[in-house]
Amino acid sequence: MSIVEQNLGCGTADNRGGEGVERAPGPEARRLIRTVPSATLATSLVDHGWPFASLVLVACQYDASPLLLISKLAEHTKNTTADARVALLFDGTVGLDDRLSGARVTVLGRAVPSTSMSDRERFLARHPSATMYANFEDFVFFRVDVTRAHLVAGFGKIEWIDRDGLLLGSAYGALGASETDIVTHMNEDHPDAIELYATRLLDRGAGAWRMTGCDPEGCDLARKGETARINFDHTVADAVEARAQLAALVARARER
Repeated sequence: MSIVEQNLGCGTADNRGGEGVERAPGPEARRLIRTVPSATLATSLVDHGWPFASLVLVACQYDASPLLLISKLAEHTKNTTADARVALLFDGTVGLDDRLSGARVTVLGRAVPSTSMSDRERFLARHPSATMYANFEDFVFFRVDVTRAHLVAGFGKIEWIDRDGLLLGSAYGALGASETDIVTHMNEDHPDAIELYATRLLDRGAGAWRMTGCDPEGCDLARKGETARINFDHTVADAVEARAQLAALVARARER
């Protein structure tokens, strides 16, 4: 079972689909972007123009715009300085017997240097080990300004998705102001609830799970080097709705 498939059990109501029901491509692509902790970054070599692929850690903003933290000394950073166009492959097929039957999405866009504190906080919450080098002078945060994406959700399930179809609109941005409070509150006051999310709703092993992020479509969890994703039943607009969803998920977990 792939990482993404493990997280489909708590999929959002607008994209989970029943038997014989197709999932909307935008939400399915966002779920991949939000779930996969690393991606393949493709850039164009400065001197030769050849495609160049490298492995990078990724996070994303509330709207699902990908975030990167990369060194100025790396080849891919030199390449993006000369030509900001990039492609990021988010691979949700790891662990499948037939990987070509799994879901993956390639995001096309331009890598733009970011000084946003929100971009920084969301990336480091997802990858706390990066804190030790995030302040080095040669490391830079980037946000990918998305142009479009290409989703392959299995054999014959192939879709191009434009920017507006991939990213959440600004109507869901209000949650951002409360994210830190929600995550801190859950980690400090409700670690038992987070463990229930991981073990009973996602079938993950028991341990010191913590919440690393909360966005309009769900929450990110981590335990050492392992990550997981718990999706809300519907897309939420603010902290009140998010807290209601978190409470409902706890109730559901306790019933299992």
